[in-house]
Amino acid sequence: MKEQSAVVIGSGFGGLAAAIRLQAMGFKTILFEQRARVGGRAYQLLDRGYTFDMGPSLITAPSLLKHLFAIAGRDLEAYVSLVPLDPFYRVYFHDGTYIDYTADPERMRAQMARFNEKDAAHYDRFMKATQPIYEAVMQEGLGARPFDTVGKLLAFLPRALRLGAVQPVSRFARRFFKDFRHHFLYSFHPLFIGGNPFRAPAVYIMIPYLERKEGVWFALGGMYSLVEAMARVFLELGGIIHTATPVTHIVVKNGRVKGVETAKGFYEAKLVVSNADPGFTYQHLVDATYRRRWNDRRIARLHYSMSCFLLYLGVRQTYPQLLHHTLILSHRYRELIRDIFDRKILAADFSLYLHAPTRTDPSMAPEGGESLYVLAPVPNLLSGVNWKVEAPRYADRLLSFLENWGLEGLRAKLEVLHWFTPEDFAVQLSTPYGSAFSIEPRLLQTAYFRPHNRSEDVQGLYFVGAGTHPGAGLPGVLLSAEATAYAIAQDYNVRATSRTATWA
Repeated sequence: MKEQSAVVIGSGFGGLAAAIRLQAMGFKTILFEQRARVGGRAYQLLDRGYTFDMGPSLITAPSLLKHLFAIAGRDLEAYVSLVPLDPFYRVYFHDGTYIDYTADPERMRAQMARFNEKDAAHYDRFMKATQPIYEAVMQEGLGARPFDTVGKLLAFLPRALRLGAVQPVSRFARRFFKDFRHHFLYSFHPLFIGGNPFRAPAVYIMIPYLERKEGVWFALGGMYSLVEAMARVFLELGGIIHTATPVTHIVVKNGRVKGVETAKGFYEAKLVVSNADPGFTYQHLVDATYRRRWNDRRIARLHYSMSCFLLYLGVRQTYPQLLHHTLILSHRYRELIRDIFDRKILAADFSLYLHAPTRTDPSMAPEGGESLYVLAPVPNLLSGVNWKVEAPRYADRLLSFLENWGLEGLRAKLEVLHWFTPEDFAVQLSTPYGSAFSIEPRLLQTAYFRPHNRSEDVQGLYFVGAGTHPGAGLPGVLLSAEATAYAIAQDYNVRATSRTATWA
């Protein structure tokens, strides 16, 4: 085909994956990133020998990455070293008990039997019930194709009802597990993509099955090594990257994309793929004249995910009670979820995720130290919290909690302390209301009801990443890049390769 030009706005995992696909399809592709380095949410912090992944911290579908590199004619293993984790996580409950969550059915059943033998006996039934949902999303193309017509919705709905995929994740898990520990283990995963487990539809219940099938992995050198590998592949294919270059306007004429305006000037393009939040893209980059469907009223009705308060701690001490991934749960988990998602108040207690990558890669911290990443789910900016005032107080409360919980000497051994607040999400990452995962995955914001991969308003405008179909998380945004590439292949009559077929 005659070489055509494309622009990708934003270099998160979704943007990088889309850029690689476009360049491999024959488009002359330029990627613009507003920050100083590529990565978007998947940024990296270096301080005094400590290395921190600032965003995504685990890989749960390496097959998607292998395929992405393969369509670029590359071998993933030649660019980045992935290490499997076992256990996947350690989950500490409020009563002092814990479970090491693993893919091994025997080990899981043995741990579960300590608390409820019937639950342990239901483990295999649960996995069997979630397998068809996994197959629909990951193998049959539900997640990797645009879900943008009523016909597709009506075709899938009977099957979704039959599989129980429309009910909340929490309710689905309750059919199998009565003990609060087991119920949490198999229903909390929507939190990893910005969802409330008590209302996110059970299409997301497939994540435990995905983890058991493909494992949980870590990239040596940190997740940013994967960002660098993807950027390198894109450049090797002939792509161009401009960092520290925000796109200020998507130029549209007669309803069709003509290019983008940046501080460096105008860049012509046949198509634009935005890795920025769809609502932000429409409101700040596209003239209102061209937004008949996605006008300001419709965007205002969107429900955005919670945010996160993140601490990055360089500590000259190690804590053996922490695994690579550790969860610490509050005694009032369900009420805390309501505080965060519905009441939008900053609660007095915490449920936390801790990332301690030196368990797998000692190079992430000086010898004898920890580069700890502490994530506290908090309300987005609709809470009205002034984080310029609250951040140091909240950080102090978190440090006190962690010391009392068991990380003795944390303050005394602290060498590096940074934080990232909901305001930082809003300012540095252009996320509406400082949401950490874009649009919340609730039933009427899933699949057909999310902003589509192909714009409904502007010809030649597409979306990739957490805010479009299928949603947030590394597997979600990689699938969204595949879905968007599929739409572009159809619209521009080019060939592109999926995991199961070649599109014409």
